[in-house]
Amino acid sequence: MAEETKGLSGSKTKSVFPAPTYRTAVLARVFKDAQKHFVDPLLAIQYAHTLMLGRQGIMRAPDVAACLRALDALDLEEIRTAKYDGSFEDLFFFMESRLAALCGPDNAGRMHTARSRNDIDLTMYRMVLRDLLARVVGEVIALRRVLVDLAWEHRASLMPAYTHNQPAQPTTLGHYLMAMIECLERDTARLKSAYGRVNQCPLGACAITTTGFPIDRKLTADLLGFDALQVNSYGAIAAVDYLTESCSVVAVCMLNLGRFAQDLLLWSTAEFNYLRLSDGYVQISSIMPQKRNPVPLEHVRVLASRAMTQAQAVLGSLHNTPFADMNDAEDDLQPLVYTAFEDALRSLELLSGVLGEVDWNTDRMAAAAQGSFLTVTELADTLVRETGMSFRAAHEIVSEAVKELASGYDPTRMAAAVERLLPADANVDVGVLLKALDAGNFVKVRIVPGGPGMEALEPEILRAKNAVAGDVEWLGEAGGRLVSARARMRAGVDGVVGLG
Repeated sequence: MAEETKGLSGSKTKSVFPAPTYRTAVLARVFKDAQKHFVDPLLAIQYAHTLMLGRQGIMRAPDVAACLRALDALDLEEIRTAKYDGSFEDLFFFMESRLAALCGPDNAGRMHTARSRNDIDLTMYRMVLRDLLARVVGEVIALRRVLVDLAWEHRASLMPAYTHNQPAQPTTLGHYLMAMIECLERDTARLKSAYGRVNQCPLGACAITTTGFPIDRKLTADLLGFDALQVNSYGAIAAVDYLTESCSVVAVCMLNLGRFAQDLLLWSTAEFNYLRLSDGYVQISSIMPQKRNPVPLEHVRVLASRAMTQAQAVLGSLHNTPFADMNDAEDDLQPLVYTAFEDALRSLELLSGVLGEVDWNTDRMAAAAQGSFLTVTELADTLVRETGMSFRAAHEIVSEAVKELASGYDPTRMAAAVERLLPADANVDVGVLLKALDAGNFVKVRIVPGGPGMEALEPEILRAKNAVAGDVEWLGEAGGRLVSARARMRAGVDGVVGLG
């Protein structure tokens, strides 16, 4: 049926709610999304709010018991699979109709005392988002664990460090990996911090100004596993920073991950040949028998890019929207948030799997670290230590020697060139110069905090290992609080309906 048709008199015939186009373009899609994401959170909210109404004397005990029994009797499979037909506006009203059939329309209606779909929706969104944040924390921790093991194994494995995509100085693979580990540690801290702000309960804010009924907001927050209240009722409904912060944090994490994946892809080329993916993580060509394509790393990169872009799209969608209740932050936007998080999870999980089986060509990396003039900074430093000249003077001597050799680096020729360029009163043994040009020595002497030398690097890797354990403990405690909250709510329900 057309949404609007013209009668014989020329007047328009108006559709009834929901108009076919509105139903198809919006309501049916929103209903399907809600079936996927919100059945369990909505059910939990129904239990918690009904228990609270009973304990506060807002609902009579027999009515509360009837409603809780109805909640227990709901056919959740029917709710999750029902086809949207326009009989009810959304999942909330659909569930309410099923409750009315079980405990009577009057009781089902009493359950909605002192609440609104506004605060129900915001509570559901936060419940889903906290779970996603915790899952991302878990995957970041898993990746950190893999990297910490690799960093320890390769704490002495020489490789070039790059600046501006050019080889710069020798370092170790362990030192490089620790840099990425620190990024992921900061990502973890940001995710945990966002979790704390998301896990604040808006239930009880009602439409936007709370209610005149004597509700206990702290009780419903506790039963639903929230750590605190989102106190101001206007902000509980209108503010979206719980969402934008979470998406921003995920975007930063994915940006970090994508840069790392790009390095790994470059290093897996035949020209670099620094790493080799296991057979389980390469794809062959349909025409070229020799190809071992590191496709999973490309998937890591594109999934990270997708997640970052989707997270940014959430912020863009909310830019310049009013500070009030509005659909811009609700039905059509929430699935985009969840897709961003799901892609982030896929990217993190995949990279952990790839790195768990990768082979590093440490001989080739070490050989690259010994060439291309990478050690000449230490040569200049050695001239300063041995002769007392300024670093600028030493830099000029070494720079002139580099120009003499042009691209034909050879440590023996380099040492001889520097020896010729030294002032007459400078007496530096050629053996000292050759030692300064050794990549192993270059790394060994860099033991200030943050350096690649073993004395500096080993304690940092051990610290990172302990940090993983600490974050695993945090994640377990966060999950444990949710499990305990569900147990408390179940015990409360059983006590009311006479099953406890």
